[in-house]
Amino acid sequence: MAKRRGGFGGGGMPGGMQGGMGGLMRQFQKMQEDMAAAQAELENETVEVSVGGGAVKIVISGHQRVQSISINKEMIDTSDEEWLNDLQDLLVLAVNQAVEQSQAMAAKRMEGITGGLGDNPLLGGLLGG
Repeated sequence: MAKRRGGFGGGGMPGGMQGGMGGLMRQFQKMQEDMAAAQAELENETVEVSVGGGAVKIVISGHQRVQSISINKEMIDTSDEEWLNDLQDLLVLAVNQAVEQSQAMAAKRMEGITGGLGDNPLLGGLLGG
């Protein structure tokens, strides 16, 4: 009785991929380099968010680092007893919106590089998705 080899065909790689592994590794390395470059660029890219009709403005980087917070004092009604609570609410809203927009900007940039591979469970999170 003859011994059966696994269903891999010569070379031990499934589907005859042995010749393509070098190319696949080069593509993966290029993708990693592109991702590192995009991460570096995101550090200098910013998103600006304005809430409350311009009362509060936040500038945040692609790395979710707040660069500046501006408060237009003319837009804040300090004669209202609740003005401080209103300002605090506007700050929370502005920061949250800025973070969300910054994350969306970063995700869009990475999606352009990975083509959605970050969602692939077979890669075990290697692409940070």
